[in-house]
Amino acid sequence: MRILIDTNIILDSVLSRKPFCEDSDKVLKMCGEATSTIGCISAHTITDMFYILRKDYDRKGQEELFDQLSKFLYIVPVNYLNLYKALHNTSFTDIEDCLQAECAKEFGADYIVTRNVKDFAGSSIPAITPGEFIRLAEGTQQ
Repeated sequence: MRILIDTNIILDSVLSRKPFCEDSDKVLKMCGEATSTIGCISAHTITDMFYILRKDYDRKGQEELFDQLSKFLYIVPVNYLNLYKALHNTSFTDIEDCLQAECAKEFGADYIVTRNVKDFAGSSIPAITPGEFIRLAEGTQQ
C-alpha cells in the first residue's frame, strides 16, 4: 500500500505527543521496514514541520531529522500543477490540506494517514487515522 503521511503524524512521532505517538511511530516503522507499506510526505511537510520545531531543533538537528526521514519516505515535490490544483479546488477550505491531497494523488497513494480525517472530506483519496491504517495493513498481511 502507498500512503501519504500528514504533517501531524510526523510531529506526533518526533515530539512523542501522547497518546498519539505510539500509532504514529508504528506507521513510520512500517514504512521503514521491508513491508508492503510505501510512505511519502509532501515537500511542504518538511518546511511546515521545521517551522513548528524551530525551538526544539537547531539547524544541525533539522538536517539530521530530514536525513532520517528521507531514508525511508519518498518526498513528493510541490510543483506548479499540484499547487494550481490546490488553489482552485473548492472542495477544501484549507489550502495546505488540499495540497497534501494533491501530493497524495501525484504519488499514487491509496490513503492519507492523518489524525484530522475530517479535513480531507473533499479528497478523492480516503483519509484514515494511524490506528485505522495499522489495522488495515495488519489485516492484509495475514
